[in-house]
Amino acid sequence: MYPFNEDKDKRRKDPFDFFGFDEEFERIFRNMKRMWESAFKEYNFDQLEPGKSFVHGFNVHIGPDDKPIIEEFGNRPKKIDEEKNIVPDELEPLTDIIESDKDIFITVEMQGVEKEEIDLNISEASLDIIVNSPNRKYQKTIDFPCIVIPTKVKTTYKNGILDIIIKRKHKKKNNEGYHVSID
Repeated sequence: MYPFNEDKDKRRKDPFDFFGFDEEFERIFRNMKRMWESAFKEYNFDQLEPGKSFVHGFNVHIGPDDKPIIEEFGNRPKKIDEEKNIVPDELEPLTDIIESDKDIFITVEMQGVEKEEIDLNISEASLDIIVNSPNRKYQKTIDFPCIVIPTKVKTTYKNGILDIIIKRKHKKKNNEGYHVSID
């Protein structure tokens, strides 16, 4: 599992490693292994449902205040009690949100889904994405970074990528939702 022998004394030094890349790669892999173990130490993977896989990932982008924003996606196992872990049926799709002066641009990656299977519900404050198809299940709620006009939406879906453009508004948030059809 671990690509390098952890016993450094028994390893032979590579005569062509002039810049110390072997040691740097060893350090990186040790850190990755430690991060993986700490991220999942609370889960007993023997108790997960047999044959059910899970996805867990991160999306990192720079926010409007020039600070990095880290968002998680996937269906990472959730602990329901001390004995049992559960993997949700729904995946949380990878999303990207870009805010301009007039619009909010949202890109959502949902492979294996037809556009008729996507249900969008939008309010001034948030967007709910739900897909409950026989092949895939996705669910995500996106809180907007500003107030939007829920009736001024343009959507396109092609090759598993849903693009949404929503007009901005600068008033108090309204939680009344509107159903959105996909073009």
